[in-house]
Amino acid sequence: MTTRPLRPPTGARDVRDPETSASSGRARAHFRATLGILLGLVGACRPQPEEPPPAGEHVTLTIIGTSDLHGHLRALPLLATHLAALRRERAAEGGGVVLVDAGDMFQGTLESNLVEGASVVDAYAALGYDAVAVGNHEFDFGPVGPRATAATPFGEGEADPRGALQARIRQAPYPFLAANLRRKGSDEPAGIGVPSTLIERAGVKVGIVGVTTEGTPHTTIAGNITDLEVAPLADTIAAEAASLRARGAAVVVVAAHAGGRCTAFADPDDLASCEPDHEIMAVARALPPGAVDVIVAGHTHQAMAHRVGGVAIVQSYALGAAFGRVDLVIDKTSGHVVSNMVHAPRKLCAGAGADPDDPPAVCDARDDAGAPLVADATLAAVVAPALAAADAVRERPLGPTVAAAFVARHRAENPLGNLFVDLMLRARPDVDAAIINGGGLRADLPAGPLRYGALYESFPFDNRFARVRLKAGDFAAMIAGSLGGGAFFSLGGLEAVAACDGADLGVTLFKAGVPLAADREIVVLASDFLATGGDRAFAGLQERGLATVTLEEDPPLREALAAELEEMGPVALAPIEFHDPSRPRLRAPGDPPVRCP
Repeated sequence: MTTRPLRPPTGARDVRDPETSASSGRARAHFRATLGILLGLVGACRPQPEEPPPAGEHVTLTIIGTSDLHGHLRALPLLATHLAALRRERAAEGGGVVLVDAGDMFQGTLESNLVEGASVVDAYAALGYDAVAVGNHEFDFGPVGPRATAATPFGEGEADPRGALQARIRQAPYPFLAANLRRKGSDEPAGIGVPSTLIERAGVKVGIVGVTTEGTPHTTIAGNITDLEVAPLADTIAAEAASLRARGAAVVVVAAHAGGRCTAFADPDDLASCEPDHEIMAVARALPPGAVDVIVAGHTHQAMAHRVGGVAIVQSYALGAAFGRVDLVIDKTSGHVVSNMVHAPRKLCAGAGADPDDPPAVCDARDDAGAPLVADATLAAVVAPALAAADAVRERPLGPTVAAAFVARHRAENPLGNLFVDLMLRARPDVDAAIINGGGLRADLPAGPLRYGALYESFPFDNRFARVRLKAGDFAAMIAGSLGGGAFFSLGGLEAVAACDGADLGVTLFKAGVPLAADREIVVLASDFLATGGDRAFAGLQERGLATVTLEEDPPLREALAAELEEMGPVALAPIEFHDPSRPRLRAPGDPPVRCP
């Protein structure tokens, strides 16, 4: 076992008690003064200085964090190679590695979705994950089987609306953590995994707590969690951390499906590049001092490598682009963390850009010394069957050719969103309008012959159609709210013109150039996610009795889009046909979020 000096490594923060250090300094100063007096009186009598107390035995634990894989299995063999190198390095000096994920592991690719995340669980087991948090998209698969929602109202049918997630929990050899999910109206746990786990690594007890964002009820299919509520993150973490400390945990790590956004990573204590109002920033600042050592964050698909409120926080983009790392030095005698070193997000491929959704054309993987890395063959074999099955489905041609990439934008009008709502109207022409939320657009449609896999990755959700009947004025108010800072909705069938009336943003709806009367009843086509409360789209209107919702059965919305594309035949689709920036469908006095003076 390597014995380390108490001095922390370069770039790390010394986390020894400052009062103890100050007290020791005063004692040494008093001793030197007394010694000087004695030497002056006695002359040659020189007492030997006291031997310093022996330093405690130190051990280094490396905490590795990932999040928001969204089914991108192709990244994992290279992650396995990076992990193997780190594990060898730690083992050589008697330390260890703790590996956790902050959620949203499954939803997003054919290789994951076709088996409701089972392929991801197998890969994570082979990678040696110690624990994972439950993210909002872990609820998206709903019951076991092809439906994303139960066929009958919650609690009245045979299908468990969280059956697919529960199957993954039973499959995994590591725990799923969900400390802040409760049965609605009580303190009873949700029955999803466990709140926390206690492991031992290199002789050190490590507690791991898992929590999910408080926005979960509005960022998954509401019907799958109607009986649950989300408790505040900071209070939950503090209570669970205290319990873990009482059980002997020297280190507490939080896997939080809640995140932040920073853009500079040279100095972990410089928060100038961080957006201060993100969820995990508030959580870290609200925690009691010393309660938590490390937070592995997620959900926002952004990055962090910072210390906030004394807590080291790492977050590493999404889709398997990178991982986060914190090195903790622990005094095994006292059980105290002596120092922590927060590393910048480590991209799997050298030269990868800041945008994880835009990976490099060629992956140049290298270790810390600059030597080339090769994807791990064992992990590649684990994910190969799922990739092969997905590729067979992915290559199915749909007919049209995409002349230029249809770009997805989450918070502004874009060609992809407009294409999708127009296809929805082709599939259900008896409605007045169609909307799709920006968060549902997960990837651009690339140029070239359009294949099913590209459509699937642009819209990987198994949502069904829903029809919402409401007054045009209430729908206009909802659109105004989206332009003012809510979730952005692409709009088809109608046009909207927004204008400021003093401090208020108002919207007028037009159909074929004719304004709609506010009291006219219309039918809007949407996904079941939006219609049942997702992104807070229609929730307030339903609660006030101003909208009624009818949910369709099969097929999934995406399959209806695919059928319409196939019916088009070998046509060329150009983005300008669906979104002409000079003639937008939603005209407003500025880009969202629109602010009126």
